[in-house]
Amino acid sequence: MFCTNCGVELREVDRYCSQCGRATGVGPRPAQKRLTLVQEGKKIAGVCAGFARYCGVDVTMMRFLWLVGTLVSGGLGIIAYLIAWLMVPKESPGAVYQPSSATGSA
Repeated sequence: MFCTNCGVELREVDRYCSQCGRATGVGPRPAQKRLTLVQEGKKIAGVCAGFARYCGVDVTMMRFLWLVGTLVSGGLGIIAYLIAWLMVPKESPGAVYQPSSATGSA
């Protein structure tokens, strides 16, 4: 088997290329991040907490950025918040958040 990115020969059990680090498609794929409304620790609807979790930043920072964006844009942040509240799916009850760690071991 060869890496489709750099052409290095790989073993059949390699999950990542040892040269360029690209995933080979062997084994289970890492869980994808999903944007959801957070049900635990929310203030209003969980929109800022959900975006903070998705982006990997502190929820207080996300709330501050959303407030600044709302003030600078003349109130468009409120409309964006309402749209996100309606469009983004709610977190599954009992879901446990586990931040993914990127491991590149072969």
